[in-house]
Amino acid sequence: MAIFEYAPAPESRAVVDIQPAYGLFINGEFTDGSGPTFKTVNPATEEPLAEIATATSDDVDRAVQAARKAFGVWSALPGAERAKYLFRIARIIQERARELAVLESLDNGKPIRESRDVDLPLVAAHFFYYAGWADKLEYAGFGTKPLGVAGQVIPWNFPLLMLAWKIAPALACGNTVVLKPAETTPLSALWFADICRQADLPPGVVNIVTGAGETGAAVVAHPDVNKVAFTGSTEVGRIIARTVAGTDKKLTLELGGKAANIVFEDAAIDQAVEGVVNGIFFNQGHVCCAGSRLLVQESIHDELLAALKRRMATLRVGDPLDKNTDVGAINSAAQLARIRELSELGEAEGAERWSAPCELPERGFWFAPTVFTGVAQSHAIARDEIFGPVLSVLTFRTPAEAVEKANNTPYGLSAGIWTEKGSRILWMADRLRAGVVWANTFNKFDPASPFGGYKESGYGREGGLLGLEAYLDV
Repeated sequence: MAIFEYAPAPESRAVVDIQPAYGLFINGEFTDGSGPTFKTVNPATEEPLAEIATATSDDVDRAVQAARKAFGVWSALPGAERAKYLFRIARIIQERARELAVLESLDNGKPIRESRDVDLPLVAAHFFYYAGWADKLEYAGFGTKPLGVAGQVIPWNFPLLMLAWKIAPALACGNTVVLKPAETTPLSALWFADICRQADLPPGVVNIVTGAGETGAAVVAHPDVNKVAFTGSTEVGRIIARTVAGTDKKLTLELGGKAANIVFEDAAIDQAVEGVVNGIFFNQGHVCCAGSRLLVQESIHDELLAALKRRMATLRVGDPLDKNTDVGAINSAAQLARIRELSELGEAEGAERWSAPCELPERGFWFAPTVFTGVAQSHAIARDEIFGPVLSVLTFRTPAEAVEKANNTPYGLSAGIWTEKGSRILWMADRLRAGVVWANTFNKFDPASPFGGYKESGYGREGGLLGLEAYLDV
């Protein structure tokens, strides 16, 4: 009798071969770190995935020296030659998208449907996009002279996508890179290091140093780093800005947000509800531009809220590797504690809390999708970035009041407008202090479109033509 052996399903853990331990990636080779190791865990099960090396300041110095040495060779290559490497990396990412998506969901906790259908296609698209610019820099309008060594620190919410946002434009412009991934999600960056070797990228062009905040601080403060790029919290962004102040380092910061989704009475209710759900519950709300504030015109408040609760009751919370899961695990115990703290504060301030009934797994870090009504502008849940699946609902009467409430925040990263009137969209977009304004949609990204914010959401732009400016000596 014939016996057939089937390949594992696309969402299977079996497609990923995680090594017991990983070192640092410096000068094209994996090497031991000088500091103690730490574990990266699966937030859905609390299962340890691998031992990760910690880079000390001496290790960071080795990485920067390797990047500095490689800069002379890499920057001297014609743009068309650099483009070949970027195209090769993009194609390898596409070829290995299946295992990378599973790895990202294991290490981060996000649903496989998001890592597979959103993150990985965008990662490859960014490398393809900037590969196309590598030999056309003279037409971009920012000059063609690279800065040198770029020190890049990325967060845990989109580990591989944030890596692509940082590394692709840096390499296209002729810079070399020392990148520090978040300590809770280092695996996809380390696998990217292997992709660099597979693509025969010259040693030292990309270096990956893992560790916690001290490692990131060493990258930012290193005197031979010419450019610093950071995505993360506003608090850390302030520290980095102070560190870089007084030096000639170029700096871009993409920080926190408290985006408003503004729904007018003429909006298509079901379409708006889908946009609101996507805006705040996508990636468990671990999104800097998450639509965590819902501003609803008073006349449709009850109707919209009823539709929203019906939709929230259908969301599936659970195993990130189940392709039917809508909301995965919170990335860490520390982040879960913060979400709980701010949610309890919202109740203490007098807001009404509602969560869809759902059974949460016994192990792992979980939080049910939650909505707060009766929220005032002064409440902490309306002002502080919760960075979790928590939505605050406020009301407005007029477009002018909606703009005033939307702008009444220290952040300015994004906003959404839901209305059938194009003139109102244009009027609102012109007055909202947000780096990105979506109309009748939310969370739509494209490598050709720049992204960034105002006020405490940072400065500089990533993506698109403007993403080249940050890595060129203008």
